[in-house]
Amino acid sequence: MTQAFVALGSNLTSRNTAPAMILSTALKLLRLKEVVPTSLSFLYRTPAFPAGSGPDFVNAVIAVDVGDLLPAEVLSRLHMVESALGRERSVRWGARTADLDLVAIGGAVLPEEATWRRWRELSPARQQQEAPDTLVLPHPRLQDRAFVLVPMADVAGDWRHPVTGLSVAEMLASLPEAERRGVVPLAAPPEEWRL
Repeated sequence: MTQAFVALGSNLTSRNTAPAMILSTALKLLRLKEVVPTSLSFLYRTPAFPAGSGPDFVNAVIAVDVGDLLPAEVLSRLHMVESALGRERSVRWGARTADLDLVAIGGAVLPEEATWRRWRELSPARQQQEAPDTLVLPHPRLQDRAFVLVPMADVAGDWRHPVTGLSVAEMLASLPEAERRGVVPLAAPPEEWRL
């Protein structure tokens, strides 16, 4: 079994469906695409990133069994599910109905460590203007984002970053307390949010 981690987010309604239900629907669609969830984090309410870019998000992380699928195939299937849920890619880091990010697959570093480091070290201003034209894994911003690390700690707190060697728990502990506190569990997740 090859285990991957997918960050899910939504901060817009689609067809009168609220963000938490959109993420529940994403689970069902992923199963149909042979990307099988094996573990789910809690659902969390988080401030939009970057600040002021839209309403609060509902975020989660899932562990998935991707079998023999190549990373590019997994990403393609995530994009198909986003599209089915009404995702439109018009503004980088804008509001969206569904955002499914492939965060990591096992210990893979793609396309290779030098390219990963280039994207990891990109300034915040350039991050907002540039996007890689190839899949970069682990996600180069993983260690900076409480809205990914808090839910990822629910499903894989001991997973270690293949470049830095830090665990999810260690990366999360290094973030400012205010950022960690901004990631709040939903009081009443939908009943459909389950395996």
